[in-house]
Formats: sequence, structure tokens, C-alpha cells
Amino acid sequence: MANEKVAIMMGSKSDLPIMEEAAKQLKEFGVLYEMKVLSAHRTPKETATYAESLEQKGIKVVICGAGASAALAGVVSAHTNIPVIGVPIDSTALNGMDALLSTVQMPPGVPVATVSVGKAGAINAALLALRILSLEDKAFKQKLDKFKEEQKKKILDINLS
Repeated sequence: MANEKVAIMMGSKSDLPIMEEAAKQLKEFGVLYEMKVLSAHRTPKETATYAESLEQKGIKVVICGAGASAALAGVVSAHTNIPVIGVPIDSTALNGMDALLSTVQMPPGVPVATVSVGKAGAINAALLALRILSLEDKAFKQKLDKFKEEQKKKILDINLS
């Protein structure tokens, strides 16, 4: 069994610069992850097989980034009961609005948590994954508490006068 706790998936290699932001955030917290490029449309069988294998591999949360029709997160959610977080990628002329609407409009029974479009969404997806992991791991909770304090301090330390 692998030691990874989070799977990061993307529909295309062109999504990597965005999804690397999630990976960076997970690394900062010492979370193990694996990354895969699989397409809901171009590799449907492989995507389903991978999604069905996640629980056996010890994966606790999946982060899926995809642009345009952004079907990846929904397809993964349809094949596992592990929490799935969708990151809409701004890769089309619609600047991610198409991906946002596709990711957030899952039918009943196929839950996908959806974060904001692009890099901010990838970072927030990693933080949401960490919050999920912290439910069972006090070390992650302590790291998240420290992170929030650091975020607060950055704001409170701003002196505009």
C-alpha cells in the first residue's frame, strides 16, 4: 500500500502549472500525494479504473483540475466514495467560467466540492484536503492552526500609516 494521502488529477498536461500550486501547498504541510494526467473523455476507462483503485491505495482525498467541460471531478466522484475536490481551470476563451459551471453542477448522488477558478482554487483545494485529513490526524490540525495564525499575523502586521 502506498503512503500517499492525496491524489492530484488533471485532464491535460497543460493543467500542470495550475495543479502544481496544490502540490506545493501539500508539500509545505508534509502531505504525501501522487499526480496523474487522465482525461474523462480521452481515457475514460483508465480514469474509472484509477478512481476505483484510490481507496485501496490509501488515498483519502482527490483533487481534480480540468478546464472547458471539466468532467473529470464528476467522473472520479462517480467511481469512488473518497471526497473529491474540483478545481476549474481557466484554459478557454471563457476564462474558466465554463469549467466552474461544469464542476459545480453535479447531479444528486455525485458530490464534488468546488473551489475557485485557477491557481487560487488549486491552493484552496489543497487546504480543503488538509482540513479533511485533519479530522483524523491531529498533526495536520496543528499545522493548519499554525498556518491560520501566520495568515492572520501577515494582515495584522500591515501598517499603512
